[in-house]
Amino acid sequence: MYSEIASNKRRSVIIMLAFMVFAGVMAWIFGKYANSPSLTIAVLIGALTYAAISYFAGSSLSLAVNGAHEIQRQDNPRLWRIIENLAITDGLPMPRVFVINDRSPNAFATGRNPNKAAVCATTGLLAVMDDDELQGVFAHELGHVKNYDIRVSMIAFALSAVVSVLADVILRMTWFRAGDRDEENNQLFMIIGIVAAVIAPIVATLIQLAISRKREYLADATGALTTRYPEALASALEKIEKTGSVLRRQNTATAHFFFASPLKGHSITNLFSTHPPIAERIRRLREMDKHA
Repeated sequence: MYSEIASNKRRSVIIMLAFMVFAGVMAWIFGKYANSPSLTIAVLIGALTYAAISYFAGSSLSLAVNGAHEIQRQDNPRLWRIIENLAITDGLPMPRVFVINDRSPNAFATGRNPNKAAVCATTGLLAVMDDDELQGVFAHELGHVKNYDIRVSMIAFALSAVVSVLADVILRMTWFRAGDRDEENNQLFMIIGIVAAVIAPIVATLIQLAISRKREYLADATGALTTRYPEALASALEKIEKTGSVLRRQNTATAHFFFASPLKGHSITNLFSTHPPIAERIRRLREMDKHA
């Protein structure tokens, strides 16, 4: 289990650094193409500002858009007790607890650090999971909190949005400057601009999804390590695989926070899912159980 966590942490850091470099290159292309190097600095400052807004406001927004309502101990003693015990085991502050009224079994965690964390369960999850399985699910979610996954995800999605906006602006500038032949390197940067505009959103999305998938495997490993019972988490995933995890309220912006994908999808869209295949998560957990 320790090797699984260490491996995923290394990979996630490498992917995140690559994403930041890619965003920086896009900003440089934007400034060069506009014949204004100072724009590169302005764009990077704008990107950091956007990331900061997402960082501080993202948690409250993710709870609001999914219709989550906060509960106290007396509202659901079972859920509260499980989360409280896990928080003590992990050495974390008690997070705020929320519930979504939805029959599909799912859960998510949010918050930029452990002191600002919140966890949320659907009513469907509470109905179908036994105590061990529910403990496995929230050990996974608190694993996200413990590993600061949500902070990474918020920054990654903010950078992805900035890269996509830059690509769109570059593409529009290409058409406006198509008739300009005064600059010596105009044609070269026209080609670079078009290529960057086309591939940037694709690359940004793929890196963003890779971060999210690696973080899911890491949270599975962390949760299994916390409970010392990987089979409970594997069993919870099997139930979700059978019943489905799609929520009534669809929101692509917050889908990556959930325990299992809350969105409708088919074979092609699964390539761009923020979550790894459930079958592969189950296989890895049971491999951990064998070697525990």
